[in-house]
Amino acid sequence: MNEKGYEFHEFYIPARMMDGIEMYLKYGIEPGSFLTAIIQNNLSLAVQCADSENLRNIPAYVAYFYNEVPLGCWGSPTKMEDWIKSRRGNKNE
Repeated sequence: MNEKGYEFHEFYIPARMMDGIEMYLKYGIEPGSFLTAIIQNNLSLAVQCADSENLRNIPAYVAYFYNEVPLGCWGSPTKMEDWIKSRRGNKNE
């Protein structure tokens, strides 16, 4: 398996993290604390929760959410909560 799930300049999202992102985007399944902090745009908490690989690659997460996903699914705790509520009924997508 390729270790890089998404690349941005010299940064990347590890492939192992992409499932959590996809489950959140498609089904509204809340990810772990690091991804939750990223999605909520709480970068200070993301730094606290990150393992060493993810810590080095936070710019890739920011770029991914900024460039690749709907604006309504990230950026604040309220947006994340609303996204989760909206996706819970879409399990067969």
